[in-house]
Amino acid sequence: MKKETKCVQAGYTPKNGEPRMIPIIQSTTFKYDTSEDMGKLFDLEAEGYFYTRLQNPTNDMVAAKIAALEGGTAAMLTSSGQAATFFSVFNLAGEGDHVIASSTIYGGSYNLFNVTMRRMGIDFTFVDPDCSDEELEAAFRPNTKCVFGETIANPALIVFDIERFAKAAHAHGVPLIIDNTFATPIFCRPFEFGADIVTHSTTKYMDGHDATVGGCIVDSGKFDWMAYREKFPGLTTPDESYHGITYAEKFGLGGAFITKATAQLMRDLGSIQAPMNAYLLNLGLESLAVRMERHVANAQKVAEFLEADDRIAWVNYPGLPSNKYYERAKKYMPEGTCGVISFGVKGGRKAAEEFMKHLKLAIIATHVADAHTCILHPANSTHRQMSDEELLAAGVGPDLVRLSVGIENVDDIIDDLKNALDQLQTA
Repeated sequence: MKKETKCVQAGYTPKNGEPRMIPIIQSTTFKYDTSEDMGKLFDLEAEGYFYTRLQNPTNDMVAAKIAALEGGTAAMLTSSGQAATFFSVFNLAGEGDHVIASSTIYGGSYNLFNVTMRRMGIDFTFVDPDCSDEELEAAFRPNTKCVFGETIANPALIVFDIERFAKAAHAHGVPLIIDNTFATPIFCRPFEFGADIVTHSTTKYMDGHDATVGGCIVDSGKFDWMAYREKFPGLTTPDESYHGITYAEKFGLGGAFITKATAQLMRDLGSIQAPMNAYLLNLGLESLAVRMERHVANAQKVAEFLEADDRIAWVNYPGLPSNKYYERAKKYMPEGTCGVISFGVKGGRKAAEEFMKHLKLAIIATHVADAHTCILHPANSTHRQMSDEELLAAGVGPDLVRLSVGIENVDDIIDDLKNALDQLQTA
């Protein structure tokens, strides 16, 4: 099936007389006839459900749709994109381990890595996504367990060179994890370029309607954990907390990573997505392909308008031929990138804040990547916890404005921006 069809059809096929839509299994527990039946579930000897804190049928149907869209072998939903990011790394790295991450990742992910996970004893090295091969090579250590990056950085909009980082990671026997939230599998499938694990904040384009918080992790099923047995003991040696199971042996390449994340991390941390949220997420997924086409078409016109206006200091959008990452974007996302634009208003931070006060259609919100046009000044909000030096390293200058172009009529969006600029000029 093509991606547009998968958005509608994948993950759930009703049988004769069954509900057309994915059913909401709003139950915490599941009944079994014998203790032996339930015991097989606890031993991972049989498929089924016993407690929604670990797994739920509604969630698994939606996760299967996202796995199909990404071309993966297994997936799991989480309560948020932050939980997905945390689980994807913590499933591989623990106390005394090391992780390499792009320095331009989303501010919340940066803080998760640089503060919270450091307190757990995991060390991180942040590298410029455009660093030299020598600088990238120097970042690896014997205890490095994975590399993490974003397809399109939020909000710097730097396009990540997936193939290059995948090649470097694999040369050191570790997987590449890619946050594919902004591009979505409609415009980029990182597994096709060598990535091993993909994460999403499904709160963004996948839901698309400000309705649900959620995340997802997808496994490509291609990384050979047993080939690097000593690096990943959690996957390649018996898990004494789960009946001595060796995940890589029992579930193979296609199922080991997600099974371990479920049996260990979801069991102990319980960051499950609510079944009702999964149901609403599925409604968003059904229209994902058509919405992404509109987002990109609108964003392209808005970016061109901003670039032509002499009151704008600079515009960053990978779809513009003048953009530094235009050619890289064409390689990884030939049909489009995303609906998010960053730009600066002449006059710097104060001018940006004043400009945003005059907008009527575009709302000021911390959210991004949904049907509504919204705008944000990251240095004053999402990246507020970062120093000026960290902001610059993350590609988020103090004047940067992040505009998430929605699916309204593009002429109305442009008129709103023009009116705000006109009022700023006369203020």
